[in-house]
Amino acid sequence: MENFRSRPKHEYIKNTDWQQLYALTEHWKSELLFHSDDLTFLRHLLDKYFIWITNSDDLEKVGKIGESVLKDNRECAELLATVDKHSTHLADIIDDPFKYDGQVFRKEHQKLEDEIALFIKNVRESRKQLFGITEYIVDSEKLEHFLRD
Repeated sequence: MENFRSRPKHEYIKNTDWQQLYALTEHWKSELLFHSDDLTFLRHLLDKYFIWITNSDDLEKVGKIGESVLKDNRECAELLATVDKHSTHLADIIDDPFKYDGQVFRKEHQKLEDEIALFIKNVRESRKQLFGITEYIVDSEKLEHFLRD
C-alpha cells in the first residue's frame, strides 16, 4: 500500500462534520495502538535473533534495523499523545463549536493524518527489512553451522 488514507475523498476533512472527524481520530488511535504492539513484537524478534548472529556484517545490519524500530517506537508514542490531545480538542469543538478556529483545526487534522500516514509507511518498511534480514540470517547461519559439521 503506497499511501495510507483513512478518509474517503480529497476534500473530506474540509467538508465533513466534527463527529465524523472524531470517529476518524479514534480510528487513528486504534491503528497506532496496533502498530505499537507490532513494534513491541519486532523488538522481541530482534532480541531473539540478535544473540545467534556470528557474522559482524549481519550484526551491523540488524543494529541499523533495531535503531529504526526504536525510532519508530518513540514516534508512535509521540503520535499517540498527539492524537489523544487532538481527540480532546475535537470533543471540545463538538461541545462548543466557537471554542477553536475550525479551519485552522481542520488543517492541523490533515497535517496529523499526513504524519500518521508517513509513520505507517516507515513502520511497514522497517518490518519488511527486519523480516528480510531475519530470513537471510537464519538461512546463512544454518548453512554456516551445517558446513562446519
